[in-house]
Amino acid sequence: MYPSISASQWGSPIAPRKALLIHGLTAWSGSWEGLAQLLVAEGFFVVAPNLLGHAWRRGTDYRMSTLAEDLRPYFIKDTSYDVIIGHSLGGPVALSLLQFLPKTKETAVILLDPPLELEGTTEMIKSWILNEATNIKFIEEVADDRGWSRRDCVLRVLSVLMCDRTTVEGIFSHNKPWSFSGLLRNIPPHVKITVLASDPKVGAFCDPEHIPCDVEKLNVRVLPGIGHCIQCEDLDAIMDLIQLPKAKL
Repeated sequence: MYPSISASQWGSPIAPRKALLIHGLTAWSGSWEGLAQLLVAEGFFVVAPNLLGHAWRRGTDYRMSTLAEDLRPYFIKDTSYDVIIGHSLGGPVALSLLQFLPKTKETAVILLDPPLELEGTTEMIKSWILNEATNIKFIEEVADDRGWSRRDCVLRVLSVLMCDRTTVEGIFSHNKPWSFSGLLRNIPPHVKITVLASDPKVGAFCDPEHIPCDVEKLNVRVLPGIGHCIQCEDLDAIMDLIQLPKAKL
């Protein structure tokens, strides 16, 4: 039922807190290395699954509901998480997973530039992603283009190598129309959601206008000057949202 499940993990399984990180389209679990290391240092056990069609995982059904159902084993026996973070495609997937969370524990959900509505821009974004997946850049080219750390550039190139164009095409063709902002209207009472949106001037996929403004426990923040891959450009913005243990006096 759950073909070739794979994931990356950091820290100790008996750590006091747990985090689940869900990557975006053409990425993979290892892409979270930088953020995962920071979380481990703050006492987290971190798990990052590979979505269907990524990191050599095969898939034929790429509907959002199927991507979420594939991750259901990470919630067996009422497994809970203190923090769930989803980047890009991982945002709508994370929202689709809220139904599996046990209702006895508070969970903070952080969505990094999630594409909630793509009306009128679907083909443009699809073409851009397909171009990246087909014309793979060298590590030095990614560094020059985006100014990321060498670690993040290496992981980015590796992620694209492990995801072919059929996955990209399937993700878009199986999710028509691309409309997932409605998922934000059904937030369980034990869940708090924060959306970090990238700067529209540098490649944001998330339009804050598509985010409901009358929903409790839902906050939105736009990051000026930060591109789509927030976890590669502004780790502090993410860590600032995570409630850390107070230092003992």
